[in-house]
Amino acid sequence: MRLTMISYAQNDVLAGSLDGQKAFADLLQDTKISAEPEVYFLDFASIDVATTSFLRDSVVAYRNHARSTWHSIYPVCANLSPHVYEEFHSFLTSRGDAFVICSLDSEERIDNVEIIGKVDGKQAVALRGVLDLGEVDAQSLRAHMRENVAPTAWNNRLGALVAKGILIEIGSGRNKRYRPVLEGLCYGT
Repeated sequence: MRLTMISYAQNDVLAGSLDGQKAFADLLQDTKISAEPEVYFLDFASIDVATTSFLRDSVVAYRNHARSTWHSIYPVCANLSPHVYEEFHSFLTSRGDAFVICSLDSEERIDNVEIIGKVDGKQAVALRGVLDLGEVDAQSLRAHMRENVAPTAWNNRLGALVAKGILIEIGSGRNKRYRPVLEGLCYGT
């Protein structure tokens, strides 16, 4: 599903907390919940600038709400201008948060998939393991990473990455598997 951010704006600048809160409410209204995991692309095409306060109160608030309430919705930002990229990356890094971004064309082809912001410590270790393997459960990740850490700790790390919308959780109960939210996801070097 693609939600175009220009439709939540008066012009090509997304600014201010109040406009961000309004966009958040509109994003919620435009979301249709499915039973299966679904990526929602927040498309920034035609947006030149977005302020931190707007991004915080719309995009990040939407991601946090989606991940804590709906569980099947995975927001990803698409087509960020250089100004929006810089503002969003700086904001996310300053608060130790991360977001998946990509390029998305009119044919729904996805390219340039990456994580901006910062994934800290043990979550970064878990993320690198998932990126190496593609789809994992906590036990196979533990074996791959060769760290003497209980599967519960791996599940906690993976769960934190799911909460950020970086990984998709598949299955339920004790049989959870995890994979990147988009194919070709890259993080760091």
